[in-house]
Order: sequence, then C-alpha cells, then structure tokens
Amino acid sequence: MSIRPQTGGEEAVHRAVRGARRDAARAAVLGCAVPLLLLSGWEAAARTGVVDALLFPPPSRIAAQLAAMTADGELGGHLAATLGRLLPGYVLGALAGALTGFAMGVSVTLRAALGPLFAALYCLPKIATLPLLLLVFGLGETPKVLAVAITVFFVTQINTLAGVRRIDTRVLETARSYGASGPRLLRFVLLPGAAPAILTGLRTAVGLAVVVVVAVEFVASDNGLGFLIWNSWTLFRPDRMYVGLVTVAVLGAVLSAALAVAERWLLPWQAARPPLFAPWRTLLRARTPRS
Repeated sequence: MSIRPQTGGEEAVHRAVRGARRDAARAAVLGCAVPLLLLSGWEAAARTGVVDALLFPPPSRIAAQLAAMTADGELGGHLAATLGRLLPGYVLGALAGALTGFAMGVSVTLRAALGPLFAALYCLPKIATLPLLLLVFGLGETPKVLAVAITVFFVTQINTLAGVRRIDTRVLETARSYGASGPRLLRFVLLPGAAPAILTGLRTAVGLAVVVVVAVEFVASDNGLGFLIWNSWTLFRPDRMYVGLVTVAVLGAVLSAALAVAERWLLPWQAARPPLFAPWRTLLRARTPRS
C-alpha cells in the first residue's frame, strides 16, 4: 500500500479551500464589525449628550426593554400576531402568483387579456387597497391577510412570467413533441426553467410583505409589531418603539436568509461557488490509497 504524492491538482484544491475560508472569515468579521461600531457610536453619543437620549435612547436601554418585553411575553404575543397574518398571506399570494404566472407564460391569450390589467394594478400601492378590503370583509383578520397576499401575488406573478418567457422555445417544442403537456410539462420543463426567477421573486416579495403587514397593523389592528411601533410612538415611548423596529428588521432578515438557504438547496447550480464539501470530496478522492 502506498499513498500518492500531492499533485498540482490537489494543491489547487487546498488553495481553493483556504481561499473560501478566508473569504468567509472576512465576510463574517465585516458583517459583525460594522453594526457593532455603529451601535457603539450610538451608545457613546446618547450617553455624552451628542444626541437627545429621550428621542434616541442608547442601545443598552433598548436591549433592556427588549429583554423585559420578551420575559413578560408581550413581544412574543405581538410577533405571533404579525406572523399569523404574514405567513398565510405570503403562502396564499405566492401560490396564486406562481400559478397565474405559469398560465400567462404558456398562454398568449391569457397574457394579452390579463397583462395590461395586472400592469395597472401593480402600480397601485397595496396598502391603498386596505379600506376596500375592510369595507368588503369587515374588521377581522381576513383583510390584513389579503393585503399581504395581494402584495406577494403581483411580485411572484411578474417573476414567474418572466422566468417562463425566458425558457428556450426549442426546449418547449421538444417537450411537446415528446407528448409533455399539462402537469408533466409544468413539472419537468416549466418549473425547473422558471425556478430561479420564482425564487428571486419570493425573496423580493418577503421584504414587501413585511412592510405591508406592519403598515396594516399601524391603522387596523390592536396587536402585532406594527401596532407596537405605532402605539409606542403615540404614548411617546421611544424605547418600546425601537424594540418593535429592531424586531421587524430581524424578522425580515431571518425570512430572507431562510429563502436564500432554500434557494441554495433547491438550485445548487445557481450558487456563486460549489458547496464547501465539494473541495473536500475531491481532496479525499485524490488521497485515496492505491495498492
């Protein structure tokens, strides 16, 4: 039994792994250092009187307020109320938007009939539809969920339609010539071809959905993160208001990150570089003992 000496290819794999580690470490340091520097500057400015601590309380006070609201369950209740409107509306809007986008992508008639109407409705601020939704569905949860769903619907529909339209027509013709139609065409051709555009639309829509649900809670709710922010401003409680703002920001970041992970998992060929285990797999294969 003998082990082969290291070759130039193996050295290249080592360099790629080291480079990936350096890039990841650099990104992690920068991602943590910049917010910490900003928070430290804010803390110092508030404590030295450079900024009005009544309007801009130091981060330490906001953190204490966040801990207190988390301990007594108040923040968790507002977060649960917001998620109870956001997630159903997001799923409903994403499914309806994707299906409509697929249908318009394969049907010239539907595209001609609905394209101008959707283009006009897309420009309408979605929060402006809330009074109509309240008029039709009353003061319950349905109008708030539908306001989120409408927002997500248009973003998903536009991106799905664009993804389907970018599929090579020769691929579609070949699939149809082999008898692919209906669900089979959707599963094996349309969905894989449009998946990158759909996931991009979903990542864009999640940020807009968070904005809309918070705006809806400003004016038509007695709970939720939007209500927390607006009520704290009304009562002039900046520390509680900042807790709500921070929670909304973290919620949006977590949802966006979850979709980014899902995109990397579902579409590994779209990643900027191969998964981190790929260089190690190559290295281990290259170092396998040979008799």
